Amino acid sequence: MADGAQEAPVLLREDAGGVATLTLNRPAQLNALSEALLTALQEAFDALAADATTKVVVLRGAGRAFCAGHDLREMEQARQAPDGGRAYFNALFAQCARMMTSIARLPQPVIAEVHGLATAAGCQLVASCDMAVASSEAKFGVNGVNIGLFCSTPMVALTRNIPAKHAFEMLTTGGFIDAERAERLGLVNRVAAPEALGEATRALAETVAGKLAVAVRIGKRAFYEQAEMTLDAAYAHTGRVMAENMIHRDTAEGVAAFLEKRAPRWS
Repeated sequence: MADGAQEAPVLLREDAGGVATLTLNRPAQLNALSEALLTALQEAFDALAADATTKVVVLRGAGRAFCAGHDLREMEQARQAPDGGRAYFNALFAQCARMMTSIARLPQPVIAEVHGLATAAGCQLVASCDMAVASSEAKFGVNGVNIGLFCSTPMVALTRNIPAKHAFEMLTTGGFIDAERAERLGLVNRVAAPEALGEATRALAETVAGKLAVAVRIGKRAFYEQAEMTLDAAYAHTGRVMAENMIHRDTAEGVAAFLEKRAPRWS
């Protein structure tokens, strides 16, 4: 998975303390989602799905931006095909959708660590993560409309994160919102000073990583499943999920530890 003359990896991975950190590594292109980077992300998520040692995933960007969306230079080259790029674009957006939905289906919680710009599909990437921590200098936008391309696929994730009227305003004006407004709207969980961003993200990741992993995995799956159900169906489903969780031996240990006022000794 190489990008450019230096053959630098387009995606980096670092593991420490049960937290896997994935870094988008196309800083000169503001981490635009090239085909190679989409492929690298998909391969990383597929590997993490089978990784029992990783408890939390952090997604960040190298350089000045988190992610500037799709790679417009690659897309413009595809337009030269006899069909005007139709087949390429259909395949590209399907590939991107699969990668984005893999985040919700990943057993581990995924935290976006956002600095600089998160635009178009980059904003979609933030919205697709389970949680997000942003630098106070971060900016968010779905600004494809400014070049005549409505951000229809980013809209899917965005409208599942923030109120409809605010999402529609962002989509139709192409304007940016700052980190403070993104936090108020629910796009990010918390805002940190630029110099404290990594520390704030790590603290959140370590807090989640310190919980019983099987409980978090069961809970994350149920979180997304119940959101698509009616109220009665959601209660029935999550009741079954909690019963499954309750009979797990490590949960029994956690309950016993609470009652005995001691730290749990999970296997």
